[in-house]
Amino acid sequence: PKVLERVCLFAGPASQDLGFDIATLLKTNLNSMSVGKFTDGETAVHIDDEVRGRDVYIINSTTSVDNLMELLLMISALRRASAKTITAVIPY
Repeated sequence: PKVLERVCLFAGPASQDLGFDIATLLKTNLNSMSVGKFTDGETAVHIDDEVRGRDVYIINSTTSVDNLMELLLMISALRRASAKTITAVIPY
């Protein structure tokens, strides 16, 4: 559908399976994002796809402090990449 052309769907490391299931139901693919660690232990986030002017949905659980920090850093990276809107989907 035309609506899905301007939507990006990302899944954080804590919710990859759920993100894949949602993407399958929507008949689309997950967008690519790398979340890892620097050598000093800090979290690194890299957005691999173009998000400028798009509506972005991030699926990530916040069951631990590390997962919450990853979500906040993903939101920050997407803001700096000029996403139009950012919606966090936080499963319980």
